[in-house]
Amino acid sequence: MTKAELRRQYLTKRRSLTADEVNLRSQAIAQLFFDFLTQLKKTPSSVHCFLPIQRQQEVDTWLIIRQLWALYPAIELAVSVTDVATHQLRHYPLLPDTSLQENRWGIPEPISSDQSAIESHRFDLVLVPLLAFDRKGNRIGYGKGFYDRFLVNCRPDCQKVGLSLFESLEQIDDVEPTDVPLSACITPSGICFFS
Repeated sequence: MTKAELRRQYLTKRRSLTADEVNLRSQAIAQLFFDFLTQLKKTPSSVHCFLPIQRQQEVDTWLIIRQLWALYPAIELAVSVTDVATHQLRHYPLLPDTSLQENRWGIPEPISSDQSAIESHRFDLVLVPLLAFDRKGNRIGYGKGFYDRFLVNCRPDCQKVGLSLFESLEQIDDVEPTDVPLSACITPSGICFFS
């Protein structure tokens, strides 16, 4: 199947999940994320996280964010604002009192920031949204390329960690040179590592 066909299939598959199923799978992913964090040689000082699009039934990353605030207050946490004009993501700090509003795709974003944007090379770990992924760490997103353009500017040692409500595909056939592979992917049943 092509990426476009898999994208449609996994969007349908995700919409078929109940709110309880998404919540239970998100809880399992959050627990495994903190297992993953303890396995790292060094605790990241800066983490980029996506905020869930509720109408798309994405992984509830708030379960991770709230625990990071509570357990790792020294970690700088950031989220993106979508710049439609440049097709780029700009990154800003996410604090417990940050005001958010949904953009046209339903993505919660900081309303305004007095703080400077955070450069992509600053992140030690990026949590990456996806619809599906394969055993080599290739991912299928929504097809706009925002995350690939972001990830290519991250440091080579930055951990690029996908969060998936479903297990891996065997292989995604039409991978493009501009696609940036994941370092790992966390599903409700485990952590997949890629070389």
